Amino acid sequence: MLKTRVLMGSMTLALSFAAPLQADTLRLAIMGEPASLDPHKISGTWENDVVGDLFEGLVTEAADGSRIPGVAESWEISDDGTVYTFTLRSDAKWSDGEPVTADDFVFAFQRILDPATAANYAYLLYPIKNAEAAYAGEVETSELGVKAIDATTLQITLERSTPYFLDQLSHYTAYPLPRHIVEEYGNEWSGPDNMVSNGAFQLEDWQSQTRITATRNPNFHDADEVALDEIVYFPIEERNTALNRFRAGEIDIAREFPTQQYKWLQENLPEAVQVAPYLGIYYYAFNARDGHATADPRVREALSLAVRREVITDQILGTGEVPAYSFVPPNVSHYQAPSVDFADLSQDERLERARELLKEAGYGPDNPLELMLRYNTSEDHRKVAIAVAAMWKPLGIEVELYNAEVAVHYADIRQGDFDVARAGWIGDYNDAQNFLSLLESNVSNNYGAYSSPEFDALMSEAANTQDLDERAELMAEAETIALEDSATLPIYYYVSRNLVSPDLVGWETNIEDIHRSRWISFDR
Repeated sequence: MLKTRVLMGSMTLALSFAAPLQADTLRLAIMGEPASLDPHKISGTWENDVVGDLFEGLVTEAADGSRIPGVAESWEISDDGTVYTFTLRSDAKWSDGEPVTADDFVFAFQRILDPATAANYAYLLYPIKNAEAAYAGEVETSELGVKAIDATTLQITLERSTPYFLDQLSHYTAYPLPRHIVEEYGNEWSGPDNMVSNGAFQLEDWQSQTRITATRNPNFHDADEVALDEIVYFPIEERNTALNRFRAGEIDIAREFPTQQYKWLQENLPEAVQVAPYLGIYYYAFNARDGHATADPRVREALSLAVRREVITDQILGTGEVPAYSFVPPNVSHYQAPSVDFADLSQDERLERARELLKEAGYGPDNPLELMLRYNTSEDHRKVAIAVAAMWKPLGIEVELYNAEVAVHYADIRQGDFDVARAGWIGDYNDAQNFLSLLESNVSNNYGAYSSPEFDALMSEAANTQDLDERAELMAEAETIALEDSATLPIYYYVSRNLVSPDLVGWETNIEDIHRSRWISFDR
């Protein structure tokens, strides 16, 4: 008999689909092949779909995306907001039966902030005392403000009070690691033959580019309330392929669907379509490194001016995306993004200004601007890239389009092999800092290597400001600088788009589009 767990607000859908092979097996199409299942070696939402089922942090996500206790059953925060003392569950175990201890967290934090690990997301933990200095190699990781008081008591000391820190602790950068396994197997620890984890599921098998299989972890502290026995993740970058397999009853959830099919889906599978506001931005990164035309802010501004965002959102996509003129999405809490002057200009006025800027930068009919525009494999990304190239054509710009599968794409643009590159960012926590930090100097996810001392100084001042209103004003000043520099090309704010079988319960739309499989079951 299946156990069913339905959190408040979940909905039972009634449309009948082809039955799964097993009622206790969830088949999930994720948006690409994970680069790794090591929490310190990933940075994508598609990887988070898997790793977030295998592991659990001190804090975790409920079905509606709200934060709830995870490995920590309780915590205390000092009056000045800088010292967090966590009491771990006495029944927290790894999937091999070994206890999860405070030392496993200390080990994990020290590993991710060791520069030798080269974790792209390490900066997310910089609120922790000495974290930034440790990652820069200025102090030993043993100097981090993370300490095991005893086996079930963990203390974390911050550089300063950080309003969003608890939310951060649900992110995979803050997951514990099984020290006994990592030390035994080294970098091979996260493969299916060696991995142990502490989440609701454990890794069973990984067939590259084909499927990843996880089974219910009997040692998970809430295992009796987990309904699913197995999850099969299919890495499918082509959204049309995922849709076809969904319609055939071969998968139960498709993480994204092709926008061009939205009307058909609304008419034919309305109860399966899940579209909701999303804490994310779709943008193009400009390579600001020396030797690239886009290192010139005049070129960047001209390129931004020419893009007709409303055409992309309304005519090319058409699933509710909102045109973006600032970098921080409008639904971020306690923040008001600055306005952009050219948003109200006509397209003719924008193009006239763009031509002037390109002429000032030395480009024109006798010296046309040539650019390589990179995007990761997706029909929607391809359509947007083609549209943007067409919008730049009246300026005499020659564009070479180049696409690659998602892991290769992000690896290449981190190395600076592009002029303009498609990128997206989904908030890890609901705070403007999570978006603006992408534009700080020497941050690995700052793909274009944009650098502004004034921007960095304002972000640093904001980080040291406890008054929330004053902090928001400082970040808005910083964003204004980045927008005036055309640091990136914001295109649109996301909506989440999923196909979810009506036979499932426990799935709830939320602004971060996080859906842990422990809450999901089949309504049979």
